[in-house]
Order: sequence, then C-alpha cells, then structure tokens
Amino acid sequence: MTGSALTAAALLAAAVATVAIGAYGVRLSRTTSDFLVASRSIGPRWNAAAISGEYLSAASFLGVAGLIAKYGADALWYPVGFTAGYLGLLLFVAAPLRRSGAYTVPDFAEFRLGSARLRRVAMVVVVVVCVYYIVPQYQGAGLALKALLGLPVWVGPLVVGAIVIANVVAGGMRSITFVQAFQYWLKLTAIAIPALALLGLFAADRVELGGPLPPTVGAPTSVAIETDVVVQVARPAGITVTGTLDGTPVDAQPIPSAGEHTLGAGSTLTLAAGTATPVVAGTPSSGADWIESGGGLGGGHPLYQVLSIIVATFLGTMGLPHVLVRFYTNPDGRAARRTALAVIALLSLFYLFPTLLGAFARLYVPRLLVTGDADAAVLLAPGSAFAGAAGQLLGSLVAAGAIAAFLATSSGLLVSIAGALSTDVLRGRVRDFRVAAVVGGLIPIPLSLATTGGLELSRSVGLAFAVAASTLCPLLVLGIWWRGLTAFGATCGLVVGGLLSGTAVTVALAGGIDEDVLGGWPAVLIGYPAAISVPVAFATMILASRLGPGSAPADVAQIFARMHVPERLGMGIERVPRG
Repeated sequence: MTGSALTAAALLAAAVATVAIGAYGVRLSRTTSDFLVASRSIGPRWNAAAISGEYLSAASFLGVAGLIAKYGADALWYPVGFTAGYLGLLLFVAAPLRRSGAYTVPDFAEFRLGSARLRRVAMVVVVVVCVYYIVPQYQGAGLALKALLGLPVWVGPLVVGAIVIANVVAGGMRSITFVQAFQYWLKLTAIAIPALALLGLFAADRVELGGPLPPTVGAPTSVAIETDVVVQVARPAGITVTGTLDGTPVDAQPIPSAGEHTLGAGSTLTLAAGTATPVVAGTPSSGADWIESGGGLGGGHPLYQVLSIIVATFLGTMGLPHVLVRFYTNPDGRAARRTALAVIALLSLFYLFPTLLGAFARLYVPRLLVTGDADAAVLLAPGSAFAGAAGQLLGSLVAAGAIAAFLATSSGLLVSIAGALSTDVLRGRVRDFRVAAVVGGLIPIPLSLATTGGLELSRSVGLAFAVAASTLCPLLVLGIWWRGLTAFGATCGLVVGGLLSGTAVTVALAGGIDEDVLGGWPAVLIGYPAAISVPVAFATMILASRLGPGSAPADVAQIFARMHVPERLGMGIERVPRG
C-alpha cells in the first residue's frame, strides 16, 4: 500500500470510528436534557476525557507545533495558556456554574440577573465565539487533506462539516460525549508515538537545537511558493529561483545576496544539498534567537504580544461556551471540580508532544520555514524523517489524529451553537436543536473558505479565545463572585468587550492591516486585542453596574447560596430547559 493510500485508509478509519461511536450514543439520547447536557449524568473521568478531546483542536494538534517551529520559545505561551486556563476555571467557575443548574451560558445569565434581554445578548455572543472558533477547525481540515492527499482545500470543510452535523443532529451532547472521550486517546496516541520516534532519532543524530540555524537540507529540495512571501536569506549559496524574485521574472536565478527577498506566487525555490534554508521574514533566523524568548511572534512590540497571548489564553478558557457546557453535564459541583483537575493533567500530558514535534520539524522539515505553512509540520515531519514503511505508518497515524482533532472540537462547538439557538431563538424542543445544529454547522463552511488572513491555526483560535475572554469570562467571574453586578452592567460589558475584540478579530481574519502603519501598533492591537479588550470589558461591567440604572436582583443572597453552598445542604434546584 502506498503512503497516500495508507493515509487515506487511516483518515477513513478515524471518520468511521467517530460515526460508529456516535451512533452508539444515539441510543441513549431521547430528551431535551440528553441533547443539551447528557441529563447531567457524566462522571469526572469520562467527562475529563471528553472535555480534553473537544478542547484539543486543530490549534493544539497542528498549530502549536507550527508556531514553535517558526517562532521558538515565545510560542510556548500558547500551550501553557491553553492548559493553565483550566486552573482559573477550576478555582473560580466550575463548581458554582454547575450548581446554578443552568443549561447554557445564556441560561446562566438569566438565572443570575433575571433579564431576558441580557440572555439574548449572551446568546448572540455565544454563537459569535463558536463561529470564530469553528472556522479554524474547518480550515485545518482543508489544510490536512491538501497536505496529506493533495485534495482541494474546500474538501476538508465539507467532509468535517458533514460528519459533525450528522453526529450532533443524531444524538446531541450524550452522543458526542462518547465520541470526544475516544478522540482524546486517539489524538494522544497519534501525536505521542511520532514525537517519541523523532526524539529517538534526534538523540541518535546528536543535533543541537540552539546550533547554527536555519537548518540545512540534506538532499536537493524544491519548494513550491503558492502565495507571495518575503523570506530572510542568511546564506544565499546553493539557492535558485524560477518564477518571480523581487518583482522580476527569473529562470533558475541564484539569489544574489543575503537579506530579505520577495518570492512571487507560483515560483519554485530550489535548494542544493547542504544549503541553509531561508525563513519567513520576521521569524528567528538563527538557532540562538529561536531558542530564546523575547522575540514575540513576528512584527513589532513582542512584549505586548506575549502579554496579550497570556491574557487571552488564561482567561479565554473560562469563557469558551463548548467548554463551559461540559461542566453542566456533571452530576454536581464537586464532580465539576474533579473534572477540571483531571483535565489539567490530561492536557499537560498531551502538550508535551506537539512541543517536541515543533522543535523537530524545524530540523527535519525545514522547507516549511520557507513558505510559512508550518501548520503542516506535524503532518509532514514523520514522513520526512523516516523513510519507507516506518514513515508511512507514522504519517498515517498522525493523519488519523488530525481528523479526530477537527471532528471533536467542531462537535462541541456545534452543540453550543445549537443549544443557544434552540433554547433562545426557537422553542427548545429536540427538533429545534436539530434544526439549529444543521444551520450552525453549515454557516462556518463558506466563512472558512472566504477567510484570507493567512494566520496560523493557533493564532486564529487564540483570537476566538480573546473574544471569549472579553465577553463571557467577565460575565461569569463577576456574576459568580460579585453581588453588585446588574443586568445593565453585564449587557454593557458584553457589548463593549464584544465590539472591541470582535472587530479586531474580524479585521485580522480578513487580512489585517499593514505592519508598517504607525510603527506597527494598529496591526499588533488588531492581531492581539485581549490585553486591551479584557480589562476594558471588566471595567465597563463594574462601572456600568455602579453608575447605571437598575440594581442587583432582590434575591441575590439566595442566588449566591445556590452557587456556593455544597449540594448536600439542599440549596440547589435544577432548572429545566425552555420548551
């Protein structure tokens, strides 16, 4: 069997297993509660695996390694933040949120502040956050199928969208719980085995990561340039270009000098054996720069970039609808806390391996540094490092894990979209959930194909984290811990935080702005909005609650008792879904 046939078989097997396990869960899905929160019957261990399965998205499976390959130490803030966010969720949100008895985040908003208007605003925010998050999943699917099988990029979103819609429509939350728990262990296996294999090869080769990078290619290599790209050339010897070089048509033209050069779309870059690989301009061009922190992720103002990444990833987790809805499925608040603790352990284990693969991809797939398409590093590194059947088997295993990443996260996001739309726009019946799931699954497909920003997957998902951190995180943290929050203040905070972060994210995904304008600050603020939008959202909620009309609900003491008093004391009352 050829490598492509083996990869296709692995992708098909992962997809079939997903559908089969989802079909098994369908037998248990009957009521609205089954579809929304699995009838609150999922234990901590099973739920932790399911949360980890849906949380480890394209950004985690592919994007983290890609960013580390390109930017080095500063990219580590993404996996650190993705994991550490659960510590905040464990300490401040998980148990009180479960004790509220809510079914969705909008349901919690109405429970806490008694406002139907706030509930509708929260519903819109939930849908927007989920759409921003699901678009990179579909894009990652297109990237994976193109890199692995040479298929057009539009095939991935259609295939993943169809499978996800089918699973969610058929069985809702209870069905995808089984699917996502299985997919966590599949993804862990699919990324751990290749990473450990490359670790053994790296140890045998005795290569220094901080050595004289950019790395050299071991054999003559041709790199197809699909979009215009500016590269930094450290040593031009052995590099020729056919196509467009610095705006001039050329045929097998050597690069004349070190420095930055522009390669036009459709060009071919040829590297002789032993040639130093050019890197995308703005990324570290030496091993010492790559392995040290402080350089940011390209562009100016690296300290602000890192600070904003920390704010977005640490706080964004507390506002992600598809993560929060998982804690509604626990039997009680104690189980919710135990679930969050288990998730931290599972994520910490997983993120060891994309970190290793990112470092090794820089050594074994250096051609990705030329085009900037480093998101394909996890997919291509095993086959590039190992020849023959070993490389094909490792590559097919990674392919199965990649498709599981797209399916698991997209499923969780679609449940959140369907839950919000069915209970707040429609009548809340099972039929309404299914209609909302179809609509919510179809909308991101054209958006994923139309988005032209060219951002790495982790950065795209990081922008969704920024919106969640600027909207739902302040609502939950203040709603759970501050009695003075009012419906007017919460609404103002959601609107202001949503407009600031949402506008920045939309512009960034659509292509951003020129880095050279005003010293690059506008581009940096658009690409990394959380350091500004999150504190503004918190401040708006507090000030509007203090100075605006209205007051805290009259029964706020009873509400707080329900959220913070252990269930065994009998204060909790389960809410029922609308309809």
